[in-house]
Amino acid sequence: MERYLKVLQLFWATAIAAELEYRINFVFAAISSLGNLSGSIFGLYLFYRTGYEFEGWSWSEAMTVLGIFTILQGFSATFLVPNLNRIVDHVQQGTLDFVLLKPISSQFWLSTRSVSPWGFPDLVFGNLILAYAGKQLGLGVGNYLASILPLLFGVGILYSLWFMLGAMSIWFVKVYNVTEVLRGLLEAGRFPMVAYPVAHRFFFTFIVPVAFLTTVPAEAFLGKASIPWVLGAAGLAGLLFILSAQLWRFALRFYTSASS
Repeated sequence: MERYLKVLQLFWATAIAAELEYRINFVFAAISSLGNLSGSIFGLYLFYRTGYEFEGWSWSEAMTVLGIFTILQGFSATFLVPNLNRIVDHVQQGTLDFVLLKPISSQFWLSTRSVSPWGFPDLVFGNLILAYAGKQLGLGVGNYLASILPLLFGVGILYSLWFMLGAMSIWFVKVYNVTEVLRGLLEAGRFPMVAYPVAHRFFFTFIVPVAFLTTVPAEAFLGKASIPWVLGAAGLAGLLFILSAQLWRFALRFYTSASS
């Protein structure tokens, strides 16, 4: 574990140093994040401006869902996009050979090799939204602590789904469109699940588990999460992580390397 932590430190230090050569990009990333967030808040406002409320969700409570969605969006831009989207490039260019030869887990290398600071604004804005909503609702420190584990489960689910799609590039090199479809589906996490018809709720809970990414952590933050749903998020995160590792090992059996 200590060796992996040292490698991770080297990975991220070099990646951030390389990215900060173009510091103006951070300004543009912050402006872009602020624009996207403004659009999301405006979209939510359109529902509530006439006094309408999602069943059981006030304006401030719905904002917690948007805050958690923004945090996950920042996590994706910081850790997932700069790493997992490159699996396709490694397969296409044959550089996956060099990854497999390294004395370290290839899944760990592919998942953590790079980090992008351009997702930090979303992480900051997401936490600011949660702070705003928490203040409006009179929530305490305990509410923030209660949401940490469900949020980590959501992060694990999101990572596993993304990595499994990346592993599919061993068979289907052009999986960029699939990742875009996944990102499009995850956009549904901007709103509480009760905002959707019953059929859509079923789809976003049991087919594409968007509910476990945003709504369950938000309910934990608000103090109204049920234990079975939190345990379900934990079980799903663990199951998907195991499946992602097993799928990667299975996919590597079909990888013939650049020289064969």
